[in-house]
Amino acid sequence: MNNVPVFELLEKVRSRKPVVHHLTNWVTIYDCANIVKVFGASPVMAHAREEVAAMAKIASALVLNIGTLTVDFVDAMKLAAKSANEKGIPVVLDVCGAGATQLRDDKCFELLNETRIDIIKGNVSEIARIAGEDVFTKGVDATDIDKDPVEIARRLASKRNCVVVITGKEDVVADKDRALLVGNGHEMMANIVGTGCMAASVIGTFAAVEADYVVAAAAGLCCYEIAAELAVETAAGPGTFKEKLYDAVFSLDRKAIESRRKVYNADTVLS
Repeated sequence: MNNVPVFELLEKVRSRKPVVHHLTNWVTIYDCANIVKVFGASPVMAHAREEVAAMAKIASALVLNIGTLTVDFVDAMKLAAKSANEKGIPVVLDVCGAGATQLRDDKCFELLNETRIDIIKGNVSEIARIAGEDVFTKGVDATDIDKDPVEIARRLASKRNCVVVITGKEDVVADKDRALLVGNGHEMMANIVGTGCMAASVIGTFAAVEADYVVAAAAGLCCYEIAAELAVETAAGPGTFKEKLYDAVFSLDRKAIESRRKVYNADTVLS
């Protein structure tokens, strides 16, 4: 699994230009659309109940994000997800803010129980909450937990028969049999709003062209976070960092990826 074809999957995204349908966070919708576009794919941000099922039918992946949820919005997500399930395209759920309020928890579980979610993504406290741990999330920011994130991801992946992604200083990507760690990125990413939501969009973009969702998620995060490392080298602060992040993604090449990639088998690292 250390041989994740990161650059090859980036090239596949650029050549296929998959449509990635979003029902996402209103705060970060512009950022999510932009990051998908600079990777070479085609973002669609369609939320209306009257068209979400039809839009999912022409997409290659569906990304759901409960960051700015309402009951009606989640109902539209269910319609889109069921349509995506019928077509057989991957569905990514960003459990943004899970553990902060009962409504968020309830709606996450409704989506998980009533539709097929292929990839669950969140920070460590969000994922721990969805895995059944008695933890709370500070708004949409992670809180520390005293349990192994790899084991939490594996347990939830096994229970839900899906891939689980925990983003953080070191990302965890796991299914019931495998776990990868992605060590790229930079702390500057925590200084702007939207990097977590963009990560979910990137995962959906790569899952649109790669049926092994562990490989897809790890490759997408690796590319995204290498771009962050490159962007911060010439950024003056959070504002210019964000602009340069888009440029760095757009310009990513094999040399940058192969020289910087940090994708590891979790069992090898932890043994």
